Amino acid sequence: MSNADRIFLQNCKHILENGVSDENQPVRPKWADGTPAHTLRVFGMVNTYDLSVEFPAVSLRRLAFKNCIDEILWIWQKKSNKVGDLKSKIWDAWADENGTIGKAYGYQLGLKHRYAEGEFDQVDRILYDLRENPTSRRIIANMYNHQDLHAMGLYPCAYSLTFNVTDGKLNAILNQRSQDFLTANNWNVCQYAILLHMFAAASGLNAGTLIHVIADAHIYDRHIPIVKDLLTKEPQPAPRLKITPNKTDFYAFTTNDFSLENYTPHKFEHEIQVAI
Repeated sequence: MSNADRIFLQNCKHILENGVSDENQPVRPKWADGTPAHTLRVFGMVNTYDLSVEFPAVSLRRLAFKNCIDEILWIWQKKSNKVGDLKSKIWDAWADENGTIGKAYGYQLGLKHRYAEGEFDQVDRILYDLRENPTSRRIIANMYNHQDLHAMGLYPCAYSLTFNVTDGKLNAILNQRSQDFLTANNWNVCQYAILLHMFAAASGLNAGTLIHVIADAHIYDRHIPIVKDLLTKEPQPAPRLKITPNKTDFYAFTTNDFSLENYTPHKFEHEIQVAI
């Protein structure tokens, strides 16, 4: 069993068995039919993935690998807030009349800030520090800007990334305030695993450990039967990540530079409704 499958199964069981229901509380999210979208929720989930050992794609359901990479490139490489820049339609429900998600995600990463060494946006500052100051304990990106929350289509869920370089390995902690576990857990994990590999390649480092901290991990009421079905599946071995060799320009990576070998996920025929 892959470590990613083991973690996913343990987390699903933990939420189902120990999660607290908010069905008697007022909630913001709603289903497409207007019904309140209630959850089973747990606080303070922490998972660790060693990217030097395996790529953390679960086999219990197929990961939309290219779309997941396309979104992380949209945020971190294109620094875009325009939903038209995405190949998938996953952000359309949060778009404004201008076709953007406002001052969220990529918009925040593209803002320039003044440092002693000059002006950088957050992504370029990370690239600079990983090359020039790899022992720094200040290599952090943060998209939760209170000043701009009012102008965001959705407050950032995965909102900060803290980097650490140890023994030639690039490690990171991803902080996420909230996660729809069935819909987004493995999607987010694999996105930031790819991002870590990209920063490592651009900095002459090897990908190390990704720690994922989720403040509120939840399963929506209409997702519970689907999660229970996933728990009956037999996990498969972890796939192998292939990356175009000798590519070191962070901004030159595309979805075609990444592929999975020996990825044999189970068939998944459920339709996952997304709460808005």
